[in-house]
Amino acid sequence: MSSLAVDGFKSSALLTQIDGHLQTLTEDERKDQVKKVKGIFQFNVKNNAGQTATWTFDLKTGNGAMHKGAIAGVKPDITIDIKDDDFVALAEGKANGQKLFMSGKIKVKGAIMMATKLDSVLNAAKEKTGFKAKL
Repeated sequence: MSSLAVDGFKSSALLTQIDGHLQTLTEDERKDQVKKVKGIFQFNVKNNAGQTATWTFDLKTGNGAMHKGAIAGVKPDITIDIKDDDFVALAEGKANGQKLFMSGKIKVKGAIMMATKLDSVLNAAKEKTGFKAKL
């Protein structure tokens, strides 16, 4: 598995933490997450330098996996565009996802209701790792 870290992006540590949680699950637990969510999430994160990094969270195929970059030939079910600092604030529980969305700080394309399914995965990660994100 390649590293999810991207220099200059605080969010890469958070996404690495989500992936680390996924790796601690048994194969059956991972398959259960895929059955519950059935979606592919693409995060386009923009840092303060104006650079954008992309991560894709596949909870639709196989046992679920986090990828650095887009998955070639695969269209995500939901694409989330967010600034790096806002993503960190969201993860730390200092920002509310709905408020960020309503104020235009999170842009979502695709199956917006999929974000609620992602929330259950993040809550499970929170229980085991202390991760705090809530969409």
